[in-house]
Amino acid sequence: MSAQFVLSDIRHEYRAGVCTLADINLTIEAGEHIALVGANGSGKSTLLKMLDGLVFPSAGTVTALGRELTEDALEDPTFRREFRSQVGFVFQEADVQLFCATAFDELAFGPLQLGLAENEVRRRVAEVSQQLRIEKLLERPPYTLSGGEKKRVAIASVLTMQPQVLLLDEPTNALDPRSQVWLLDVLEEWRAAGRTVVISTHDLSAAEETCQRMVVLSEEHRIVADGTPSEVLAQHELLLEVNLLHEHAHRHRGSTHEHPHGHGHLHPRP
Repeated sequence: MSAQFVLSDIRHEYRAGVCTLADINLTIEAGEHIALVGANGSGKSTLLKMLDGLVFPSAGTVTALGRELTEDALEDPTFRREFRSQVGFVFQEADVQLFCATAFDELAFGPLQLGLAENEVRRRVAEVSQQLRIEKLLERPPYTLSGGEKKRVAIASVLTMQPQVLLLDEPTNALDPRSQVWLLDVLEEWRAAGRTVVISTHDLSAAEETCQRMVVLSEEHRIVADGTPSEVLAQHELLLEVNLLHEHAHRHRGSTHEHPHGHGHLHPRP
């Protein structure tokens, strides 16, 4: 495998003195499925957006696709086209991402921006809409769709670009159980296809189900663990400390027992 992203000594401040990421060193290899996990406010969404060139470090360097990722680099039309065609981002809230008149237009927008011929755009839209089972939604305005349908359209609008890297911010957020199962299946297909996937989530169950590697961010915005799901989930004290587990106390016949509970739950696939 070769590194698709290398983050070195990253610090990010959204205003002077207010830190959202600190001392971040992270390498993401091609084909990896990684979960960035942490409590709300830990910086995982900021880190994900940094991988997409939506925010930039206050200090340190981000290398993407073999080149330093900066605002100036993305001003280069050749690199910008290559980067935007290879790296796709799905926002936590689909409403932030969807802006076209119909779902068809959403799926066609990215390929059209790449300058693809109309017949190729239509082929991609047909292929992806069939894959994600949204053919019946194509003529509908996004505002008429349910939350799960919007999420499918948002993901589809990225897939028509045929990226090799997919970045998903809280992908299971607000999804019903059926849509969660559907998303698990899609992620499995991406793994089989060799795509790199990075998700940010506070849902340990989602991270365990979908990823080969978990990177834990503390509430001090630092990486405090990096390993396989089984290695990370075995560190109960650490997960309690970073607010990914909480202890729920039960009283039984005068004695108190504390049990750790994780955030989130994915319903098992049938």
